[in-house]
Formats: sequence, structure tokens, C-alpha cells
Amino acid sequence: MVGLKTNLKIVWNGNTKGAGKVKAAHLETNIAIPESLGGSGEGTEPKELLVTSAAACYSMTLVAMLETRKLPVAGLTMDSEATNSKEEGFKIIHYPHIILSANATEEQVQSANRTILAADKGCAIGNMLKKADVQIDLEGKVSVASGEENQ
Repeated sequence: MVGLKTNLKIVWNGNTKGAGKVKAAHLETNIAIPESLGGSGEGTEPKELLVTSAAACYSMTLVAMLETRKLPVAGLTMDSEATNSKEEGFKIIHYPHIILSANATEEQVQSANRTILAADKGCAIGNMLKKADVQIDLEGKVSVASGEENQ
């Protein structure tokens, strides 16, 4: 049984200094070999796409869990970074920042903090990457809006 099927198309022009374009149902972006590896650098590269996939999965899982828990989310931002070293291997760190509405309770703040960790366990892409020995860390933050933004 096929649960999810993803199709995409890549068209490449030129040699290693060339560039390509990847198209999927809701994605279209330029791809290229990084300059540091002898390419043109005129597009995103595979590691960037991999981290993008992990970050998108984590953030969408987080949003769904926050909604399920009926938390008063006023905003959500997230940065992610990846490093690759001989000592630590491939490592991704997500920095989610959840902003709850000004009337959020301490209990809701604690629930949001727990949700940051729960979303990591629920993210399918992150779980696949962990099986491939990718280390994924979280440095999340929950804050409460001051209420002054609405004035």
C-alpha cells in the first residue's frame, strides 16, 4: 500500500558549473552544486534542501500539536541550522519561538514548552533522519505577548 507518493522533476543545464531547477506540486527552486565543491553555487544544494525538509516537518508538526492543545498562539517563528563535522557528524538544531497571547496562563506556557519536545518525537522526517544518525537538537523558547502590540 502506498501511503504517500511524491513526484518531482529536475532539469539540469550544463556541467558541474551549471545549475538546475527542481519542480514538484508546490515547490519550484533552483539547484546547484556549491562553489566550495566546484559548482556554480547558483541555487540551493542538497544539504540545504534536507534541512529545509526537516525544519518544515518539525514546524508543521508543532503547529498541529499546538492547535490540538488549544493553546493561544499569537505567533511562531523558527530558525534552523545544520553543521557537519567529523566529531559530531551531521547535526541540525531547531530554534522554535512560540509567542502566546497576552492572556496566556503559566499552565499554557508550560504546555507550549512540552509541545516543543513532543513535536520532535512526532516529526516523521526528523525520525527518519535520526535513524540515519543525524543528530537533531532543540533550543525552543516560549514567550507571552506584552499586549502592547495591539495598541
